[in-house]
Amino acid sequence: MPHLENVVLCRESQVSTLKSLFGERHHFSFPSIFIYGHTASGKTYVTQTLLKTLELPHVFINCVECFSLRLLLEQILNKLSRLSSPEEGCSEITCETFNDFVRLFKQVTQAESLKSQTVYIVLDKAEYLRDMEANLLPGFLRLQELTDRNVTIIFLSEIIWEKFRPNTGCFEPFVLYFPDYSIGSLQKILSHDHPPEYSADFYAAYINILLGVFYTVCRDLKELRHLAVLNFPKYCEPVVKGEAGERDTRKLWRNIEPHLKKAMQTVYLREISSSQWEKLQKEDTDPGQLKGLSAYTHVELPYYSKFILIAAYLASYNPARTDKRFFLKHHGKIKKTSFLKKHEKTSNHLLGPKPFPLDRLLAILYSIVDSRVAPTANIFSQHSSVSVISG
Repeated sequence: MPHLENVVLCRESQVSTLKSLFGERHHFSFPSIFIYGHTASGKTYVTQTLLKTLELPHVFINCVECFSLRLLLEQILNKLSRLSSPEEGCSEITCETFNDFVRLFKQVTQAESLKSQTVYIVLDKAEYLRDMEANLLPGFLRLQELTDRNVTIIFLSEIIWEKFRPNTGCFEPFVLYFPDYSIGSLQKILSHDHPPEYSADFYAAYINILLGVFYTVCRDLKELRHLAVLNFPKYCEPVVKGEAGERDTRKLWRNIEPHLKKAMQTVYLREISSSQWEKLQKEDTDPGQLKGLSAYTHVELPYYSKFILIAAYLASYNPARTDKRFFLKHHGKIKKTSFLKKHEKTSNHLLGPKPFPLDRLLAILYSIVDSRVAPTANIFSQHSSVSVISG
């Protein structure tokens, strides 16, 4: 525990809860644990660090990489196989269904090293499991019961358990919430990374300035850590040149303030690499010369794409029977009463866009463009991109 307290900061209650759930190695642990919280709240780091420090047998799976059921099940089995016999050259296991997974899981965990203690399967980005087969999540929740093995499934997710729970019901996991880091916790964690050539107080003062600028717009620990590393050389530049001491906070703030404001324009965007950013800092380049996503406030569409987009909007919000009235010059007299039925008094904008056929889109396009539009491949190739923009 003393080692964990130095490595895992500001998560003492979560670590204590997980240790209580894990219990002794040979005891049956809780069948499934659901850990959720926002991005960069320490879920993955705390879980991995705890399992490695306690030297518990575990496999870690990122569900983003396993986009199909077969990939997910095979990766779990193959990692467990290497865990049970690391010295032997094990052949790759193939698994098609969850029934096969249960049978093969029993075989893989027959090794004495895995049979005598709890095996942990950690599924990171678990929200992707909802897009797979309906029996997968209930099966994982009851894996301990189905296999009669001492196994615990740990789900790591950014969304709440209520978004997971199947309509048919399932075995409820133990739910553990990781709250966002407070400003005090962020100060403590980021100050822990201070370079050895500078004092801890000097770096803590820098982190205090950094959080004062960025905390209102960014509370992501990873992003704040990236910004701290990126802007620290500029902060300590007066100290290196001998123009100020480590305690001259006012001078150091005046030096770093314009650069932090410049960095505020590109929080999260990662428009340029760290080396390019450092080069801009040295050259004191104006932020307007930074050519990235934030530098472009105006996006120009191709000529026909504009009209296709307008035609798509008109087709999706106007009933088809009004096309003759709106887009034909000589449509004849149409009685207004035929367009004002009781159920149509609600605005179409409140009801949302409706689907429409491609022929109708093209007919509206031809009527709103002044010049003659030839149905070329160029026109048809723009439909997919415009549909993405309008969607």
